[in-house]
Amino acid sequence: MSTSVWLNLPMHNIQTSAAFYTQLGFDTTDMTDKIKLVVGRERLIVMLFPEPVFRSFTGGAAIANTSSSAEVLISLGMESKAAVDALIAKAESAGATILGKPHDQGWMYGAAFADPDGHRWNLLYMAEQ
Repeated sequence: MSTSVWLNLPMHNIQTSAAFYTQLGFDTTDMTDKIKLVVGRERLIVMLFPEPVFRSFTGGAAIANTSSSAEVLISLGMESKAAVDALIAKAESAGATILGKPHDQGWMYGAAFADPDGHRWNLLYMAEQ
């Protein structure tokens, strides 16, 4: 069985992406031509690659235009409502497009943003049932 999960995403500009994720407080590694993000206790690895490199991994498939379509929704389980509020505030301050302001649906509290490349991130706190 696999030992880890790696999510690969294309990016337009390494400096913009590195600055954005650093401002959000992610554990990042700038690898000169790509960025590695380590997410959460389970240590999901998110790799951001320049578009030509990403395209080479997909057999030359077209890259989704994130301004008009979504290729994936990355959902992060947060520890509390305050953690949702804090991360969405950091994202907004770092220049994210806010897709959903913090809101409470009773059993779930969440917010959403798009990063500089249009990748959609969903922040969720779910009260124990």
